[in-house]
Amino acid sequence: MINEKLEKAFNDQINKELYSEYLYLAMQAYFERLNLKGFVNWFTVQVQEEHAHAMGMFDYVHQRGGRVELEAIEKPVTNWTSPLHCFEEVLKHEEFVTSRINALMDVADEVKDRAALSFLDWYLKEQVEEESTVGDVLATLKLIKDDSKALLMLDKDLAARTFTAPVIG
Repeated sequence: MINEKLEKAFNDQINKELYSEYLYLAMQAYFERLNLKGFVNWFTVQVQEEHAHAMGMFDYVHQRGGRVELEAIEKPVTNWTSPLHCFEEVLKHEEFVTSRINALMDVADEVKDRAALSFLDWYLKEQVEEESTVGDVLATLKLIKDDSKALLMLDKDLAARTFTAPVIG
C-alpha cells in the first residue's frame, strides 16, 4: 500500500505531467499557425510522451493500492513571440519538471519507499534526456537567428521525430 503523503505527491505530479501535455499541445497549435509542420510534429511527439508519463504514474498509484485524484489543469501561457522564445520556455518548463521529479523522489525517500524510488529513477533519467534534446533544438535556434532558410531546414529535421511508447519503471 502506498503511503498517504507519497500518494498525494504522485497525484500532484500526475497533474504536472498532464499540464505538460496541455502546454505542449498549445505549442503545437502555435507552430500550426506558423505553418512549421516539422515543429508541429516535434510537439505532437512531445504531447504523446507527456501523456505516457502521466499515465505511467497513474497506473503506478493504482498498482500500489492508492487512489488517483485528478485536479483541474491550469491554462497554459500561449504568448510566444518566436520559435526561439517558445523553446526557451520549453527548456524552463523541463527544468521545472525535473525539480518536481526530484521533490517527488524526496518524499519517497522520506517515507522510505524504495519501490517508488526505483520507479521514479526512470523519470529522472528521462528528464536528463528531455533537457538535452530541448537544449539541442534551442542551440540550433540561437544559431539560426532570423535565417528563414535555416529555420526551414530545422523544421524538416524535426519532422523526422517519431513517438515510441516508453517502457516506464
